[in-house]
Amino acid sequence: MATYVRYQSPVPDRRGRRIGIFGLVNMLSNRGWLSAEEERFRRTTNAWYDATYVNPSSVDPKVYEDNPHAAAWFVPTAKHLLDPIPGYLEILAAHNLPCERYTSASPGRVIYQDPHQVVVVPHQPEDLDKATTFMWLPPRREA
Repeated sequence: MATYVRYQSPVPDRRGRRIGIFGLVNMLSNRGWLSAEEERFRRTTNAWYDATYVNPSSVDPKVYEDNPHAAAWFVPTAKHLLDPIPGYLEILAAHNLPCERYTSASPGRVIYQDPHQVVVVPHQPEDLDKATTFMWLPPRREA
């Protein structure tokens, strides 16, 4: 059976979502926390990803809007798309923002699929009443 891969926050945000690796780095960038070198890596590597595989939101603009807990997972054959991941992990580690690798043969109900990824709604949404830790990002850095 296929094993899917996802890199995400080990703790939920206040809405119960576990933000993925790209979202975590993009949030740091949006808040002005990345160094010039980190921002250069983020921009060039995000551009490479955009040119290499389809953004599910461009195929179905409501895929995440209609499914707020949906998450994208790499398919097992997309190993080449995992090559840049260490650079993203280095950025997150430099900012003390945890991100972990998850694997699953059945990460959830598939609502989008292409040759590189699946977007799934998790089998069980996050139970915020049981959460003991929430993700927190520092506020936007003033220029």
